[in-house]
Amino acid sequence: MAPRSRQRRHKKPPSSVTPMVVTPPTVVTSVPLTLSKPDPSVDALGFFSLDNNVPGLSQLILQKLNMKSYEEYKLVLDGGASVSGFGFGCLQEMFQKMEDTFRFCAHCRALPSGLSDSKVLRQCKRCRNVYYCGPECQRSDWPEHRKVCQELRLVAVDRLMEWLLVTGAFVLPSGPWPCLAEVVQGWDTWFSLRCLQLDATLDAVLGSHAMTTLWANVGRPKPDPDVLQGSLKRLLTDALSRPLTLGLGLRALGIDVWKIGGSTVHVVGASHVETFLTRPGDYDELGYMFPGHLGLRVIMVGIDVSAGFTKSTSTSPLEPGTVQLSGHRGLYHDFWEEQVETGQITHPDLVVAFHPGFHASPDLMEAWLPTLLLLRDYEIPTLITVYSHQELAASLQILVDLDTHITAYGANPFASLKPEQVYSNPNKQPVYCSAYYIMFLGSSCQLDKKQLEEKVDGEV
Repeated sequence: MAPRSRQRRHKKPPSSVTPMVVTPPTVVTSVPLTLSKPDPSVDALGFFSLDNNVPGLSQLILQKLNMKSYEEYKLVLDGGASVSGFGFGCLQEMFQKMEDTFRFCAHCRALPSGLSDSKVLRQCKRCRNVYYCGPECQRSDWPEHRKVCQELRLVAVDRLMEWLLVTGAFVLPSGPWPCLAEVVQGWDTWFSLRCLQLDATLDAVLGSHAMTTLWANVGRPKPDPDVLQGSLKRLLTDALSRPLTLGLGLRALGIDVWKIGGSTVHVVGASHVETFLTRPGDYDELGYMFPGHLGLRVIMVGIDVSAGFTKSTSTSPLEPGTVQLSGHRGLYHDFWEEQVETGQITHPDLVVAFHPGFHASPDLMEAWLPTLLLLRDYEIPTLITVYSHQELAASLQILVDLDTHITAYGANPFASLKPEQVYSNPNKQPVYCSAYYIMFLGSSCQLDKKQLEEKVDGEV
């Protein structure tokens, strides 16, 4: 069990916080609670919160995907079961049904089923991303939509191009880095070191049969090659953002990845996003950040870990130079007591949480509290990422209130460059995965050994 939690609260950030340059704030809608579950699921909460902005949207999505319930939808996503009736007769039908899930009026929120026979939802011709039930709604919405129209045009292309990643037609460039990791300070230097290999990879994908098949079935004109190349680069940063952010944490927090037996990273609160369709080689780039490392073990832990990703782990030494991925479904503080404290799973050198969302609702905060206190009290180096400056400020305040010793925070140099649209509120400013990070280690109220001994002696 973790040491007894301290109850003191600090309302001001500790003086040791190292502020870093951040970009202007974006806005993210907090996830409202609509479910009563013993262990709040970010995936489920996010799905059902769609109805708060667009009543009936969750049911429309299930209908278009030939699903009867969210449970069926989740089973298919997890790979834990096949659902009778799921699937499409052809690619054209699949892309059409997927696009249908975005069909609602961005201004009045009307679904197709709520329109009169004389009305039809029509796309914005500029971004091909949002729909309107008529010219009046489109004109009324333009002052807001114009702020994000160009960015949403990228979103519309990216969500189609992701099919190439899902099918394996777009294989990420990989291989040892020709320079020291310290030189790679962000995407600009990463693209420079991968320049020749990346150009060959992108050219091959652009000219592939899979690319031709994709745009022959999506029901819209194929964009220019430079637009498609830009989308592939954004998707690449989205796929590599997580492993490179792990590397950022290992470097910044001074973790020794050259120790005998290898190093271990626990990804806590891992969800469908981190584990569905993740392949063993997807984290190889993490290994290339640390040439000569003696093995890196990455264990994903969370209640939304995909069923196909829950592979067994061991405490045996890792093969030098390898990156091992595995998963465990459950809450982290339970995993700690059952697996880590008993010696079945290796003690972590670093813990990372991608978008934990504990700022968004009381139930999520309640579920995260035991884990946050455990990480603080055991003084485990921890890195958290968030989507926006607003989330950064809210999460920092919570961590300060919990007496955590925040060592650094700021803009993530390996944030995804792929814009993420708020599904049920399409004209909200898009956000970017892992846009900001927070690092903490132990408590801001730690006593040194001498102080602790004096305190204990005084109580005897």
